[in-house]
Amino acid sequence: MTLPGAGAALGALQAVVLAYFLVLNSFYAVQLVAATLETLQHARSNRGADRRRLLGSGVAPRISILAPAHNEEATVSESVTSLLTLQYPNLEIVLVNDGSADATLEVVTRAFGLTSIHPVFWRRIATKPVRGLYRSATHPDLVVVDKENGGKADALNAALNVATGDLVCAIDADTLIESDALLRMVRPMLSDDTVLAAGGTIRVANGSLIRGGRVVTARAPRTFLAGVQAVEYLRAFLFGRLGWNRLGGNLIISGAFGLFRRDAVIAAGGYLHASVGEDMELVARIRRNAREQRLPDRVVFIPDPVAWTEVPESLAVLGRQRDRWHRGLADVLWRYRRQLLNPRYGALGMVVLPYFLLIELLAPVIEFLAIAGLVPALLLGAVDVSFAVLLFLVAYGYGLLLTVCTLLLDEVAYRRYHGMADRAVMVLWAVMESLGYRQLTVVWRLRGLWKFLRKRTDWGTMTRRGFAPSS
Repeated sequence: MTLPGAGAALGALQAVVLAYFLVLNSFYAVQLVAATLETLQHARSNRGADRRRLLGSGVAPRISILAPAHNEEATVSESVTSLLTLQYPNLEIVLVNDGSADATLEVVTRAFGLTSIHPVFWRRIATKPVRGLYRSATHPDLVVVDKENGGKADALNAALNVATGDLVCAIDADTLIESDALLRMVRPMLSDDTVLAAGGTIRVANGSLIRGGRVVTARAPRTFLAGVQAVEYLRAFLFGRLGWNRLGGNLIISGAFGLFRRDAVIAAGGYLHASVGEDMELVARIRRNAREQRLPDRVVFIPDPVAWTEVPESLAVLGRQRDRWHRGLADVLWRYRRQLLNPRYGALGMVVLPYFLLIELLAPVIEFLAIAGLVPALLLGAVDVSFAVLLFLVAYGYGLLLTVCTLLLDEVAYRRYHGMADRAVMVLWAVMESLGYRQLTVVWRLRGLWKFLRKRTDWGTMTRRGFAPSS
């Protein structure tokens, strides 16, 4: 026996869900068109650009790389060596030993001949106490800060205090930056002084050939979890963030690889300790401050500077990561809710924030309702099989089409993968993404929302295998 009206209610719910997915995927299509136009413009504006001129320039703005390290004794030497060999004429590395319990500081001291210097700097942002300041005798542009443990945001703020660059590049410990990435990333800062921050593409390194802290040969991951994440990353960066350049500007600069004007970051108060999405929160705060001061708030994405990262290959670790990402999104939208649909904030308030609320934050809720309601709706006859197939095609088939278009855009414009096997594997992962994996991400993001409502701010353990040299 069924409750009166239950079938009609379920049918109405499925119709609403179908309409939601139509709107969502249509906006994705708009993003893809915007991303394609942006790619063409980017290619035209940089055709024939000679980055070697900047290498020999004496007026290139100083870039300080902010590199937090906590218990990284196994990889810190190789990571710092990789940073020191980046192609850029005016570069400073600020490594922060954030209260490591292992031999991180000792390894760096032996490898780079650290000598203690007097810890004199302007402490413009409050941090945990600094225990020592060191400079390399062999690489004078390497500065090491030793401080009490305070977490990633605190370590980045300590690096900001010590850094001397006009521009700062924040990276994660497991990020491998391509040798010419900074030369590419700095271009919008040189050509337009209204740009506050720029982000580059993050690609999945799992399965690639790595030597000396560099990706020598890009290979598509051969394991399922890494493979579907490689597809996700390409879609997020090459049509998601690139498309936002034309639709209201970016709200996210990845914490793994982003370039900021240092004075704008310090004026905003640095990285926020209380947020689990400190990278997104910082961008939202910088843009809000600029709008309130009637200043330009441009945050752009540049597709060809590339950094590589190791993604989780276990469900437990990946679930904790996605849970935290969604909590971070919810936290930022709640903190900046007064800007939502507020014309004072321009496209940020009228387009960007509504998108992240209605499509990014609420997507797992709608998708869960669709999945949970479909089976009883079929059993009660509220919807027929043809409608269920239509719902699946709209929710997943259209998304697959856009993903394949993203892979084609990557192939035409950037061609990071050179073998037919790699290209075929990426298409395979694109097809398989919706068969179980996407449903898992719904569960993880719903868990993140639940934890946000319970005011949970823990990160969880993010174990990684590390970049062992590949043969």
